[in-house]
Amino acid sequence: MTKARIDARFTALKAQNRAAFIAYIMAGDPDLEQSFEILSGLPAAGADLIELGFPFSDPMAEGVPIQKAALRSLAARTTLHKTLDLVRRFRTGDQATPIILMGYLNPLMTYGFEAFATDAAEAGVDGCIIVDCPPEEADPLADALDASGVALIRLTAPTTDDARLKVVARRTSGFVYYVSVAGVTGAKSADVGSVAPAVVRVRAATGLPVAVGFGIKTPEGAAAVARVADAAVVGSALVEEIAFALAAHEGVASKVLVKASRLADAVHAARLADSAV
Repeated sequence: MTKARIDARFTALKAQNRAAFIAYIMAGDPDLEQSFEILSGLPAAGADLIELGFPFSDPMAEGVPIQKAALRSLAARTTLHKTLDLVRRFRTGDQATPIILMGYLNPLMTYGFEAFATDAAEAGVDGCIIVDCPPEEADPLADALDASGVALIRLTAPTTDDARLKVVARRTSGFVYYVSVAGVTGAKSADVGSVAPAVVRVRAATGLPVAVGFGIKTPEGAAAVARVADAAVVGSALVEEIAFALAAHEGVASKVLVKASRLADAVHAARLADSAV
């Protein structure tokens, strides 16, 4: 099914006048079993799509929370193969929720683009966000993903001008990820006043849903983004719950899923609240 799941989910949410809540976690954080418990619980907590990070030793787009998550994952001996195994396990109980792998190019080059694309599709991956793969260098990866029906989802940013946006839009499918701040994940808060016109511009240029991330930390912030974008992405705030739970010797999955539920509720209610006014 692959990328068809992404299209179906956004179509259904648009018909309901609801934005999507996209939850990000790191595979293998704090270990494979606990990350699977979180992963498998996210749909019931309200996640419409899931971004599943795979660890890399030099995650240059990430702030401290996700950097630490990658280190915990690597310490647990998580690999890209084991990340795909998590997706396979997830698919035994959920055939509807889209899963997007998010990470960096080096592990894919080591794996081999064609082999990775084939295995990812077989596991049930719907799309990939490869942070450090520029459009000019992406054709071999895009060819492999296209052949397996897996979406290549690109990033745009406040610094992406109209000329660059045309380049970014080429061979992008599923949705476009708008980075709401000039910086790394979790470092700043999104400014909805500047996000709204950017979403309109990106949507018009690509014809795709626009998900906004990198600056959403609270239910209030998630709701504000949900009013103007097709999806709100939250990562660092969820990953931090893992660190808090570990430090307090509390249940990791339950703490993350409670946080995810609060964020999802805010996203799903945002437009309903506006229409009731």
